[in-house]
Amino acid sequence: MKAWAKTFLENNDVKFLTHGSTRYTHALGLELDLGEQRLGTRSRKFAFLVEDLNVKAVNIESRGEFIVCGDNDILKAL
Repeated sequence: MKAWAKTFLENNDVKFLTHGSTRYTHALGLELDLGEQRLGTRSRKFAFLVEDLNVKAVNIESRGEFIVCGDNDILKAL
């Protein structure tokens, strides 16, 4: 996430957030159990558009897909 954020040098509006414990992901019901693959609990791919602390859009990917969480999808919601 940090590397991705660095590609937006003049960004003053977008926050790139991550967390390692998956507590937030679990609270949202977006956890993905990859224990059988020895990868532990991960997060499903998702993107939120938040404006003034109000969630304006939520895009959640189906497992193995990358269709609705791209930058163009969030830009459409603006």
